[in-house]
Amino acid sequence: MLFQESDHVVPAKQKISTRKIRDGKKAVATTKTARKPKAASLETVILDALDDMKALEVKLLDVRGLTDIADFMVIASGTSDRHVRSVAQRVVEKAKEAGFRPHGVEGQQDGDWVLIDLSEMIVHVMLPRVREFYGLEKLWDMTVTKRAARA
Repeated sequence: MLFQESDHVVPAKQKISTRKIRDGKKAVATTKTARKPKAASLETVILDALDDMKALEVKLLDVRGLTDIADFMVIASGTSDRHVRSVAQRVVEKAKEAGFRPHGVEGQQDGDWVLIDLSEMIVHVMLPRVREFYGLEKLWDMTVTKRAARA
């Protein structure tokens, strides 16, 4: 859709604003391009969603070089199975709103451990007892010195 103002054709995404020149006699039409909000990173979206839902013990692990399935893993805990499901659902909603589509969500029926696959990032939301039993932090958390020793 185009608006026509005098001899200028302006695309519909642009706003037309009028401002006065200092002497107050002439008005000049200028255009401003409508700005889209800055896209948030997937990491920011996920961490904000977890914080909003009061997830416990949130840990971000850099797993680049350890696996090809993802670059990062986020591990968080919930206080109950209902809280775990709610936290996971909020992560999925916020990711979709930001334009990141989950490839899969597993475990929402039980609520002990919900896994959200967001391609470059995998989110695990677990009950504390399940988190302790599986020990994902120990499995995936490799410091730089451990990585160097492994290579």
